[in-house]
Amino acid sequence: MMEESTRIGNLIEYWMKHNEDHAESYMKWAAKAASEGNEELSRILVRIYLESKRLNRLFEAAKKAHC
Repeated sequence: MMEESTRIGNLIEYWMKHNEDHAESYMKWAAKAASEGNEELSRILVRIYLESKRLNRLFEAAKKAHC
């Protein structure tokens, strides 16, 4: 059972990092879309970024609950 506990802790860490990497990418593409005049797409990508950050707060809560 301890193996599974260790594994989920590692997965939470991985998911958080992976999600953060994606979030940063969304902001880069939002800036590119804005620079090309596509404000609607830029706004949507910023919203996706913000949701990703919210998701990471849930991962943080999961990490604390796991300990």
